Formats: sequence, structure tokens, C-alpha cells
Amino acid sequence: MKKQYLLLILICFGQSVLAQTFITAEDIMLKNDSIILPGTLTYNKTLKQQPLVIFIHGSGNVDRNGNQLGLTSANYIKQLADSLNQSDIAFYRYDKRSANWLNLRFMMKDLNFVRFVDDAKIAINHFKNDERFSSITLIGHSQGSLVAMLAISEAVDKYVSLAGPAESVDVAMVKQLKMQNDTLGIKAEAHFKELRESGTIEKVDPELAAYFPKQNQLFFNSWMTFTPSKEIKKLNIPILILNGDKDLQVFESDAETLHEANPNSKLVIIPKMNHVLKRIDVDEDNEKSYKTADFPLSEVLIKTLETFINQ
Repeated sequence: MKKQYLLLILICFGQSVLAQTFITAEDIMLKNDSIILPGTLTYNKTLKQQPLVIFIHGSGNVDRNGNQLGLTSANYIKQLADSLNQSDIAFYRYDKRSANWLNLRFMMKDLNFVRFVDDAKIAINHFKNDERFSSITLIGHSQGSLVAMLAISEAVDKYVSLAGPAESVDVAMVKQLKMQNDTLGIKAEAHFKELRESGTIEKVDPELAAYFPKQNQLFFNSWMTFTPSKEIKKLNIPILILNGDKDLQVFESDAETLHEANPNSKLVIIPKMNHVLKRIDVDEDNEKSYKTADFPLSEVLIKTLETFINQ
């Protein structure tokens, strides 16, 4: 019995190592005019065809691995790529335009939310005729959930909203601020109202100065014209909506609202998963998991994605 058990371990370990040796990585440099978008494609080089995931990142200066300088070191995008590669699913991930300091001088000339959508479309167009891939699934995480919705074209076969908000950014931000400080939330609500009506905020409250510098006002003005729960109604491809019950930034109610807006979608609330896709067994570890790659991804997330992508 012991010999059989040892043999099983060796077989499983051998298969795991073998799968890893078949995975190859390609660095790809895409461009959107002067904006550079370096990324990494990983896939099983022994297969004639396999499904492809294109990952669209969330808010902030997120790189292709899922890290932000000084804020997040969770490595969650790379971990997800590695996990899905083991199931013969190819994965493309790229540095968000705001993650690369070389892009900053060009970005300041055109602070428009739809430029993120343009970047995603460039990635889709790059792969749409690539015969190595049998299908394209867009996974949009957090802010990227809306970006991916808006980028979907005939080249995209499936769509995943991963921890995606249901409301426009102004409504979502006011709600979050009110949870922290009701007075602050009310002030922010008034600022967003002024921004909607006049396109600018004449006098920013000092308590909200970090949220509403001039450049942010321009960006918010373009972003808040879109409401995810309205945009998702326009989609007629297979949709999977995922949210973790340990997410401190986007809530289960957001996922439920998106699902209600498009009842043809599939909704899965993942137990013990937080916003950076990690399994959280102890609440004290939730914020810690943003700062290290040591916490594992949710196994339920990986299995759910594998099933949906391969259907």
C-alpha cells in the first residue's frame, strides 16, 4: 500500500513538472500610438490549439503581474496565468498604460477612460486571427470589468466579470466614502454632481483634494458616463460573473446586480476569496494578502474559470 501511494505521488509530481516544461512565454510589445503596452503571452507549445484568456486589469498603476509600486505586491495576475496554463489555457497579460512611466507624458494630454478600452481592443485585434487559439475569453478585473465590456467585439467568444462594480464610478465612490465617513460622502456626492453638470469642480473641498485634482476631474468625467449594469445588458455572448465573499472593495451585491441586468449570465459567489483573488481563511489576513505573493489564489476561482473557458 505504501509503495502504491508513493508511486501515485511520483506520477502526479511527474505530470506537474511535465506540464510546466511545455509552457512557453513570449514577450509582446503592443502600441497605441505613442503609448507602449508590453505584455507576456504564456501557452502550451505542444498543442495545435488552445483557448486564450486576455486579462484586463483593475484601477491603479497595475503591471502585468498584478502589482503596483508601493501598494500591491500580490502577484495575483501572474499566479492566475500560471494556474490556467496548467490546464492548457493560454494567457495574455500586459502592463496597464499607467504602470509605465514612459507613457505618462502622453497620457497627460488625453486623460480619457476610453483609452483603456482602446488598449484592450488592440490586444484583442492582435490575437483575433492567431490560429494557435481556439477561442478568446476576456477577463475584466475590478475597473477592468467595465473596460472589457466596452472592448468586446466579434472576435471575443466569452466574457468574465471578476470583482466588477455594477454602478458608475461616482455612485460607487460616494457609497464607499459614506461607509467610512457620511459627511465626506455627502461632500463627494456634491462634487460629482457639479462635475456632471459643468465638467469641472470650481472649488474642491480640502478633505477631498486627493480625490479631485484637475487631472482626476477630467478622467472621472469620462469614466462616469458608463454604468456597468447598463453596459452588460448589451452583451450576447456567454458571461460569467464572479465575486468573492471576502472582497473589501467590490461586493456580492454588485455581482448580483450585474447578473440581474443580464439574466443569461452565470453568477458565482466564491467563498473565502478577496479582491486580489486570494483565499482568506482568517479576516486579519485580508489586507496582508495585498502585500505578498505568499497567499494562494482561490482554488474555487481557478476551477470555475477552467470549466467556463473550456465549455
